[in-house]
Amino acid sequence: MSWRTSSASPLDRLFACLPYVLPMLEALPFGTELLSEFPMLQPLLLPLYPFAIAYSFVTGIFSFGGFGIGGFLIFLAMYFFVVRNESISHFIRFNTMQSILIGIVLSLFSLVLSPIIRALPPLFLQSILTALFLGTFIACIYAIVQSALGRYAEIPTLSDAAHIQVR
Repeated sequence: MSWRTSSASPLDRLFACLPYVLPMLEALPFGTELLSEFPMLQPLLLPLYPFAIAYSFVTGIFSFGGFGIGGFLIFLAMYFFVVRNESISHFIRFNTMQSILIGIVLSLFSLVLSPIIRALPPLFLQSILTALFLGTFIACIYAIVQSALGRYAEIPTLSDAAHIQVR
């Protein structure tokens, strides 16, 4: 389709890459066991450290009585100030929406797993959590690379849903 071609400027490419950091940060708790088993992978996550500090600061500010709404406020800000802002290029808005959708999918899996965590055998649970962690990271890294190259990242179903929202 014609919407899948881009002539994004270098600054647009940079801003299109940044939203994918959020789903990566949200996926980190799912990878704690993997990262403890394979400590040689931990240095690969060092570029996320400054973003993790800022994210935890923002989410910490907006936590009331153990209930944090910081992540939700970040989602709302990205959606209303970036995705719905037509003065921002389509390339940035599309990638922002796609990163939001990755985060939503991750949150849905987390909600489904939370009530049944104790009932699952530990090996099965750890396999699911590692798959969520790796799947999120692979999707985000793929999207970051494609965005840096000025291309629209084609993630099945998510790309079409993001395009419908951004039009």
